[in-house]
Amino acid sequence: MSELAHVLRHLLPVDDPAALVDASTGDDAAVYLLDEGRALVVTVDFFTPIVDDPAAFGRIGAANALSDLYAMGARPLFALNLVGFPRKYLDRDLLSEIIRGGSEKAQEAGIPILGGHSIDDPEPKFGMVAIGEVDPEALVTNRGAQHGDRLVLTKPLCAGVVSTAIKKGAADPGLVARSIEVMSALNRGAAEAMQRIGVSAATDVTGYGLLGHLRNLLHASGAAARIDADSVPVLDGVRELVAEGHVPGGTERNLADLAEDVDFGSLDPDTRTLLADAQTSGGLLIAVPRDRTDALLAELEGNSPVAAVIGEVVDGRPGHVLVR
Repeated sequence: MSELAHVLRHLLPVDDPAALVDASTGDDAAVYLLDEGRALVVTVDFFTPIVDDPAAFGRIGAANALSDLYAMGARPLFALNLVGFPRKYLDRDLLSEIIRGGSEKAQEAGIPILGGHSIDDPEPKFGMVAIGEVDPEALVTNRGAQHGDRLVLTKPLCAGVVSTAIKKGAADPGLVARSIEVMSALNRGAAEAMQRIGVSAATDVTGYGLLGHLRNLLHASGAAARIDADSVPVLDGVRELVAEGHVPGGTERNLADLAEDVDFGSLDPDTRTLLADAQTSGGLLIAVPRDRTDALLAELEGNSPVAAVIGEVVDGRPGHVLVR
């Protein structure tokens, strides 16, 4: 059992018919019915710096929080900032840059930031509470994947490995810039594409890594999956960093937690690591019916960093993944 699952098992059951989605399903945000045709979608996310540029950190933090709404097909309405900052040790201009970066990304998403909360914290942290709205009939959760669905990923893997290399001063500046571009990209275009086409299920790829979030989706859907490792997009230069040993602790914990649910066969250790790499502001992982796959890929063209078919949903033990 993962550390988070161990803690969440102590939550009391939710007994409210208006609570459409709660923590028990492993979905990306909470969903609460307001009235017929309208439901509120709410999420919160914040983390410590993963890049050196404070404005880029702010943009990534905002994109990451909004991604939970996009994964469920929701339209963002507004956000609140969450800030931890060591006032005695860092120049407040750094904080101004973080806030500016987050504000720019919120503006790109077309929403206002209406307030927030800050604390004096020994380690900087930034993120957002993001509020959105969705028609319950159009809600996308991680519970609907069906046998035969194709699995589509909309961003390349990069975040955990690159951020670890940055901390060690080992990341190429060009790779860092490309990673920031990927992590800062909103998943809005991908969300709009899947809403136009109609998909079975979706989640975004963040701290549990690609395989961890896929497993959650499969558990909720009562299904298994096959993944083609060669089809999973990885940013150029990231594999070399893995080979050099730049692997975050969260990724190593992900791998250990996946041991009973993933059959890697003879897959090499570096690729196993990449598939479990803890992402920040990763892409959407979408389960789409086979006959709608081409239409989804066409809609994603130009609207997401990548659009890669990486596997399919199959019958089998819920949560099990076979990596070819």
